[in-house]
Amino acid sequence: MEITRMAMTKDPASYFPAIEAKYGRPAAEWVDLIRASPLNRHMELVKLLKTEHGLSHGHAYALVAHTLAEDTAS
Repeated sequence: MEITRMAMTKDPASYFPAIEAKYGRPAAEWVDLIRASPLNRHMELVKLLKTEHGLSHGHAYALVAHTLAEDTAS
């Protein structure tokens, strides 16, 4: 499932149940992995999730968008 520009108006966390079902790991583990990475740019993190962990672009994008937004709000 790819996330389109229009679909990204939804809260990225709304994709977490599908991500958890497809990849068998809680969203919190993916968020922790993103935060532990030395990378900090959005698309670098998306690429990491895609290449190293096999996530689809849409799922990786949603996880990174949510994590970076949460970290910015803190």
